[in-house]
Amino acid sequence: MSSAMKPATADANQTQMAQAAAPATKVELPEVQGEVDVAKLMEPGPLPEMAIGKADAPVTIVEYMSMTCPHCARFHNETFDAIKAKYVDSGKVRFVVREFPFDPRAAAAFMLARCAPEGQYFPMVSMLFKQQETWAAAPNGRDALLQMSKLAGFTQESFEACLTNQKLLDDVQATMQKGEKEYGVKATPTFFINGKQYSGEMSVDTMSALIDTML
Repeated sequence: MSSAMKPATADANQTQMAQAAAPATKVELPEVQGEVDVAKLMEPGPLPEMAIGKADAPVTIVEYMSMTCPHCARFHNETFDAIKAKYVDSGKVRFVVREFPFDPRAAAAFMLARCAPEGQYFPMVSMLFKQQETWAAAPNGRDALLQMSKLAGFTQESFEACLTNQKLLDDVQATMQKGEKEYGVKATPTFFINGKQYSGEMSVDTMSALIDTML
């Protein structure tokens, strides 16, 4: 009986090995939707750049996103941390986030992330994306954002001061306008990977495959 089972076990092992190898060959790369010269793309904008990773990393990813966009939230909740661990922390990728708010609530969320203490922009964005359903669709968005902000260390006063900062709002809007006019961004999320433009959220496998083609 055991000898009869051996071939089946071998087959099972081969199947597992084939399955393990399969994802690498099956990832379909998304279509490039345009290209922007990297030097032009990285010109200073209205706001200081929010970036993680080595400045001289071989691959630069710029993401234009909106805080109320469910696709952006899904990317940051399901893909971003894995890409950060695999490529950013290892020095292969510099990841830049730029604001592209489609509505006033998204603009307010970006402003609060910009007002967070130094080094807290990415954690604040991450928290807001994880809790997106709590505040983005709340009947009173301001109250919902205040509760979220208090978790990040804001007071009622610092919250109000941030959201009434007209220059910051203007700069967030100008970042969006520059992305639209100069780089052709129309939807979120839009990624530029070494200048090549891709629209829509990506899985870890898809983004990894794209990055690997440029390393």
